Amino acid sequence: MDGPVIIAEGLAKTFRVFDRRPGVLGALRDVFDRRYRELAAVAGIDLTIARGDIIGYIGPNGAGKSTTIKMLTGILTPTRGRITVNGFDPHRQRAQYVRTVGAVFGQRTQLWWDLAVGESFELLRHLYDVPIDLYRQRLARFDQVLELGEFLRTPVRKLSLGQRMKADIAASLLHAPPVLFLDEPTVGVDVATKARLRTFLLELNREQATTILLTTHDMQDIEALCRRVVVIDHGRIMHDGDLDALKARYGARKRLRLSLRAPGDPVAAGLAAPGISWETVSPLQVLATLGEDVDIPALLAKALAALPVGDVQIEEPTIEQVVQELLLGESVVGERHQAASPT
Repeated sequence: MDGPVIIAEGLAKTFRVFDRRPGVLGALRDVFDRRYRELAAVAGIDLTIARGDIIGYIGPNGAGKSTTIKMLTGILTPTRGRITVNGFDPHRQRAQYVRTVGAVFGQRTQLWWDLAVGESFELLRHLYDVPIDLYRQRLARFDQVLELGEFLRTPVRKLSLGQRMKADIAASLLHAPPVLFLDEPTVGVDVATKARLRTFLLELNREQATTILLTTHDMQDIEALCRRVVVIDHGRIMHDGDLDALKARYGARKRLRLSLRAPGDPVAAGLAAPGISWETVSPLQVLATLGEDVDIPALLAKALAALPVGDVQIEEPTIEQVVQELLLGESVVGERHQAASPT
């Protein structure tokens, strides 16, 4: 891999928002004396992404993910900080810059609302000066993955959400950009297409070293595509590193789910031990949350001997659970810090 293609230093975005007063009297006062407050959507982040990386940029709603993507793509101007993508400043060199990136926003389309999908693609081909042979080759490849043929002649305004997302993904890749920004790209897309899309993105990354920055609430996308994840909350980066390292640190608690042939109590059966937390999900199902040092084979052998076990499942922690653990841990640390600070 080459050097970094995306560099953000001290990146911040603050919005000035109307601070509405409560009640009828408050509304009357707002007519003559409006109050505003500053809302920090992104509060000074540093981010460096190398060519060919696939980065998962994740966090809860309102964390600042989409605002970051919009600044990196040049849609929003940062309040402060510096951005370089593909050697360009997205805001000062926009005309040259947009030819080197592709972007998909789950809630907005880049296609022309009243034109057929195929006509929108033709316009984009001319805008990006894509040779006709390459255009046809790429469109055929996208059709294999996204099944575009069934709605190429349909006006964009008549597409379902899933169809529109497919069309937007294809449109973002028609000019073969070296950097691709995906903001909730699989909203409304069916499970089979999601699987094909993940495979396609991995092939694109492997064959063309396309750099991908992905925000999504579908954690299966993250686990399938990303080795590195950046977790953001309240406009600040909480974790930037290897996905497996994040899991190891915050996701060590596996779960043992037992389906029983008859009601049973694992604690009464002598299965309680340090590092094991038992929960009765239903009369015929119990769940053990396991600490990192628990000997799972030994526990399972005891459970099979002590309880009428019909089925066993060992559940690995999902990335969503890992992120929740991370944010919960940081929240607790922050509360302790505040409590210890002098007033």
